[in-house]
Amino acid sequence: MFREIVIMSKKSLDFSKKTLKDERIMLVGGAGFIGHHLALALRKKEADVIVVDNLQINNIVQILGSRDYSHHQRNIYLKFIYDRFELMRANGVNFINIDARNLNSLNDAYSSFKPSKIVHLAAISSAGVANKNPTLAYDIQINSLRNVIDICKNNLGVTNQIVFMSSSTIYGDFNGKSVSEEIRPQPKGVYANGKYIGERMVREAKTLFDIEYTIIRPSALYGIRCISGRVSQKFVENALSGKPLILEGGGGGMLDFTHIDDLIEGIVRSMVYKAGLSKTFNITYGNAHYISDLAKIIKERIPDVKIENAPIAQDKPIRGTLEIDRAKKFLNFYPSKSLELGYGSYCDWYINQWKARIF
Repeated sequence: MFREIVIMSKKSLDFSKKTLKDERIMLVGGAGFIGHHLALALRKKEADVIVVDNLQINNIVQILGSRDYSHHQRNIYLKFIYDRFELMRANGVNFINIDARNLNSLNDAYSSFKPSKIVHLAAISSAGVANKNPTLAYDIQINSLRNVIDICKNNLGVTNQIVFMSSSTIYGDFNGKSVSEEIRPQPKGVYANGKYIGERMVREAKTLFDIEYTIIRPSALYGIRCISGRVSQKFVENALSGKPLILEGGGGGMLDFTHIDDLIEGIVRSMVYKAGLSKTFNITYGNAHYISDLAKIIKERIPDVKIENAPIAQDKPIRGTLEIDRAKKFLNFYPSKSLELGYGSYCDWYINQWKARIF
């Protein structure tokens, strides 16, 4: 059994520090769904924040040129991207448009900003898209992380923590209803394996260079301004477009759906508390729901939505609940957005955005 050894004194479990005022935090690949929410939350904690992103994924040009979206989808996605940057600008988040796979460019940004913490978020966020583009998926994630580690190694004492955004997909098929961080990962597919490689890289950096890390494993995220194509987003869009909600296997698959606000709270806590260093955390709601539960919440708001059943997709892992006892113990993390509350409010927000037809 995979087991991460954790030795902490009672004195180190200090939950008193509430700000990040003296921290300079660099978000690599930070212009996306998770990144822009995290940047805004860190500014509220009084940290200096810089977002480094080449805007290759989910960018304006890609959206405008895509044949996969309707005219209205393109317009609303463009609005969400605009809103992300407008919110970050208004809240004092700095932005630099560079490719983190370019060592010289990233080193220049690092030398100028001198981050005390780095959050690595660079990745293709969709497992399906990553599996179709394995070379690009590995290139974006692994080479950018390699550069982050190399620069930190050459500037020991400047950066006190690398936070690596992993994924619950690294567990593969759940052997039971839930998994803890002590379960040995058995990743399937390009996306999950890339995340697992990244975890191994930051752990090895700690062993070789004493660079502190924190690994975050989220699950089935949803929330405002998401355009990553997650099932929670696709369902409400299909309902609003008059398309059916397709329930594979009758919607009997389970996911630990997690509101973006809960994830961000967990990430921030991993940087606020020293007890978060050199550990791996499941940061989820901690209670899996059937995918059919999403359809029920949508149907309460859009009664005429069509629901259709389909065969189970054989390439998708069997999932369930991610245990969050470790995050509760070391980070004092207690999620607040149940699926009924969180997804319901997200649907209400999206319906209003959809009907506004701003563009």
